[in-house]
Amino acid sequence: MNYLSEAVVWLNDPLNWTNPGGLLDRLGEHLQISFWAVLLGCLIGWPVGIWLGHRGRGGSAVITFANLTLALPTLALLTILPLTPLGFGKPPVVAALAVFAVPPLLSNAYTGLRSVDPEVRDAAKGMGLSGSQVLFRVELPLAVPYLAAGLRTAAVQVVATTTLATFVNGGGLGEIISAGFGLGISVGGNQIVAGGIFVVLLALVVEGLLALVQRLVTPRALRAAKRRRPTAAAPAG
Repeated sequence: MNYLSEAVVWLNDPLNWTNPGGLLDRLGEHLQISFWAVLLGCLIGWPVGIWLGHRGRGGSAVITFANLTLALPTLALLTILPLTPLGFGKPPVVAALAVFAVPPLLSNAYTGLRSVDPEVRDAAKGMGLSGSQVLFRVELPLAVPYLAAGLRTAAVQVVATTTLATFVNGGGLGEIISAGFGLGISVGGNQIVAGGIFVVLLALVVEGLLALVQRLVTPRALRAAKRRRPTAAAPAG
C-alpha cells in the first residue's frame, strides 16, 4: 500500500475534516494549545530577557537555563505534569510546552538588548534620558527583530511539539495520528501519514507567517545591514 497517496486521498475526504473530532476540530485545539503556550512563554521569557539584557548581567544564567530546559525530555515533562494538581487535559500541556518556548524567547530578548551599540546607549543617556527611557525608546525598538526571531522559533517548536499532547488526553492534531495507530497500520496507515503531513504543513505555515512578520517589524536600515535572521548568540557573562 502506498501510504502517501492514500494519505492524500484521506485528506481530500471532506468528512475527515468536518466530522466531530475531525481535522478542523483538532486543528482548533492544536492552535489554541499552541497559542496559550507561546503566550505564557512570552510572559515569562521576554520580561526576564529584556531586564537582564538591559542590566547587562546574567548571560551565563541565560545560557545555563536554556541548556537545562532543552535537555528536558518533552514527553517526560508532559507525563509528569498531569500528576500535579494541573491534572490531565490542556493545562499541563500548555505548561509543559511553555517551558520549551521560554529558552528561544529569553535568549533572543537578552541578545537583542545586548546587541545595541553601546555608543547609541551612551548618546541617549547623554541627552538626559533615564534608564527606563533608554530601554523603551532606544533599546527595545532596536531589539524588535530579535524578539520577533525568538517568537518565530518558539512558535514553530511549540506547534510541532503540541502533537504529543495526545499522550495526556490534551487534544490537538496528535489525536488524528493516535487514532490511526489505534486502527492498526494496515487500516489506519493513511490516517497516520495524513496527520503527520498536516502537522508539517501547519508548522511551515506558521514559520512563513512569522518570517513575514519579522521582516515587517525589522527597520529597513537593519534589514539591509543584516541579511540573515538574527539568532541568539552566546551572551557574555
